[in-house]
Amino acid sequence: MSEIKKLAQSKISFKVAVPWEKWEKYLDQATQEISAEMKISGFRPGKAPRRLVEQKIGKGMILNKAAEKAVSKSYADFVTENKLEIIGHPEIKMEEVVEKKPLEYQAEVAVVPEAEVKEDYKKEIKKVNEEYKAKKPEVTEEEVKLELDRLANSRVKLVTVNRPAQKNDSVEVDFTVLMDNVPIEGGAAKKHPLIIGRGVFIPGFEENIIGMKENEEKEFELPFPKDYHKKDLAGRPAVFKVKMLLVQERQAPELNDDFAKSMGKFEKLSELKKNLQEGMAHEKGHKMKDEKRTKYMDKIIEKSKAELPEVLVEEELKRMLEEFEYQLQPMGMNLDSYLVKLKKEKKDLEKEWKPQAEKRIMSALALKEIVKQEDIQVDSKAIEAEMNKMLVSYKGIKDAKKNIDMAKLYNYTKGNLENEQAFEMLEKI
Repeated sequence: MSEIKKLAQSKISFKVAVPWEKWEKYLDQATQEISAEMKISGFRPGKAPRRLVEQKIGKGMILNKAAEKAVSKSYADFVTENKLEIIGHPEIKMEEVVEKKPLEYQAEVAVVPEAEVKEDYKKEIKKVNEEYKAKKPEVTEEEVKLELDRLANSRVKLVTVNRPAQKNDSVEVDFTVLMDNVPIEGGAAKKHPLIIGRGVFIPGFEENIIGMKENEEKEFELPFPKDYHKKDLAGRPAVFKVKMLLVQERQAPELNDDFAKSMGKFEKLSELKKNLQEGMAHEKGHKMKDEKRTKYMDKIIEKSKAELPEVLVEEELKRMLEEFEYQLQPMGMNLDSYLVKLKKEKKDLEKEWKPQAEKRIMSALALKEIVKQEDIQVDSKAIEAEMNKMLVSYKGIKDAKKNIDMAKLYNYTKGNLENEQAFEMLEKI
């Protein structure tokens, strides 16, 4: 077995020699693939004997094709046997390819680095735990009231009224915005819905339409804010032409026992309040837990070091961009349209996000090292049970196997459970 040499930037190199008897068997496959793209009289594509193919193109091409196949298989076997966690593609340097001789090559590739975590990180974790010991996820009466109001507003009844519009009314308006007597780009809308008082439009707009009745028209002048996102409009005055189309009063239900009953399993308003309070306390507790764990990782990273290969950082940035694009979808945007709006390029975002990508990688590596140091083991039954929870959306195990790499899912689940146990261990320090 070749000796594995450690290089800078968490790269390794190793040499392998494939005996002739092992790589000779790839000659027929190579011949078949090459002949499939050739026309040889009397034979269907890919069916000509090696002797005829050699006569037509020479032995060298077949040997090189076979060597590539042998190296690919040999490299994969070497990685598996040595349990190497590879990142990206290897650089392969092949020695001279000679018939009936061993096939020698050297591979250089980046591997997942190991973090070095200093044992005294536990002192910092203890400080974090002491800081959070006195904190409890408390919910005030005011917070419960705000949540009740939010629920009531979600069940608002809209009643069309024949009176001047006032604050909290839902209205529909036609409007046009002009600058120097010319309509601005995107500055016109028909039947635009608006709740007066929410502050969605530029300052002064909603105040100017208060008092307008259905079918009434009005013209007024307002300056755009100095920090307006469109720089060509920022701070400049504009004329607004508005027509009120519809005025509706928002009638929220009264907060009483009947309202509580309308929300489901509750008989009294006090029961609904208690349920909201418990749910909000639970949510605050989760938030506090996440906040504490973030502090753990900040302290641990300060006590850790690792060489991060550039390819690993690039992969993490790619993952972050994919996650961000997914978050943009509900807003009807994609990454390209977002970048156009910000007048930025993808490389600008990657440069800004690189420190965060490095921090995410360091967190994962440091946590992995702590799992190793503390000899944290996860039972295979627990892993399988967690996997089954993730697979419930599939019709059956056969359907899941078609769409999911089960080995990757197993390792992913195992890693998550190990991390959870590591955090539980930190919480006890």
